[in-house]
Amino acid sequence: MYIKKILIAASAVGLVILGVISYAIYTTIFSPNTTFETEKQSVYILTGSSLQQVVDQIHPLLRNTEDFITVAEKKGYQNSIRAGHFVLEKGMNNNKIVNTLRSRNVPIQVSFNNQHRLEELSGRIAEQIEADSISLLSAMVDSTFLDSLQITALESLKFYIPNTYEFYWNTSGEEFRDRMVNYYTEFWNTSRTKKANALNLTPTEVMSLAAIVQKETAKVEERPKVAGVYLNRLRIGMKLQADPTVIFAIQNQNQDFETPIKRVLYKDLDLDSPYNTYKNKGLPPGLIAMPDVSSIDAVLNAESHDYLYFVADTENMGYHKFAKTYAQHNRNARIYQNWVNEQKIYR
Repeated sequence: MYIKKILIAASAVGLVILGVISYAIYTTIFSPNTTFETEKQSVYILTGSSLQQVVDQIHPLLRNTEDFITVAEKKGYQNSIRAGHFVLEKGMNNNKIVNTLRSRNVPIQVSFNNQHRLEELSGRIAEQIEADSISLLSAMVDSTFLDSLQITALESLKFYIPNTYEFYWNTSGEEFRDRMVNYYTEFWNTSRTKKANALNLTPTEVMSLAAIVQKETAKVEERPKVAGVYLNRLRIGMKLQADPTVIFAIQNQNQDFETPIKRVLYKDLDLDSPYNTYKNKGLPPGLIAMPDVSSIDAVLNAESHDYLYFVADTENMGYHKFAKTYAQHNRNARIYQNWVNEQKIYR
């Protein structure tokens, strides 16, 4: 009887101990282990990170780091760490945290606006994804890539249409470049291609003209009208005489795209450059910037009119005065020149 009591007591103690251990294990795995008060918190895991590096990054978000490490190791997370953008939710337990970090790479929104050069674009994108500007630019100007498409680096600007796109944060430079080429192909659907053909322009030529239109006016509603002027000039074989192309030619020659040029001088019109549309007929050999969708569609849906000239409107800033004759244009131009002189804008 005495031995039986001892066995019963030992069993009871064992059950208590087992219960304590089981509770501790359960708590470690399934109890909430977050400290942030917001509903969600983004975590960005770098490519090639070790478990310790992940822990170093997320420990401010955890109540108990050691418990997280215990669960992570038991689940073998250290052998399957993924780079990317992951979203933790308030009150998550360690089991859910590990599962999230292991399998739920959430895409992010990547945006860029009109850029003059690939160097500027790579820097802008590097601010938003894991790839740095050097690897992005290297992918964009890779000779094998450019040769396969038979284009130059400057011509490849057409692939990068300013907009907002969905990417994984850990996208590489090559992946970003290739996705943008795919987006470009999707953008030039049957409808847009048909409109370009009706203008006797290729998609690349449409984008080249769109870049000029965008630089001429920041007013989206005015772009179809400006595009109509340039299309009229192209139809009659008149030089485009677009100031933005001269500005680009100067900046490209000086390799200085940072210093703004607010005024084109008469001497600039004689600059020997294939981008100078005052000296050369037709469109320039490449894009002077990355046109956005509104500018591209402005060319494809240009206004039909008889205007051949336009100049900045000093009475309605940001807009332009349009003219059908050179005499009328000269009158408008004199008003603008006088205003520029009064403002003491010399360059």
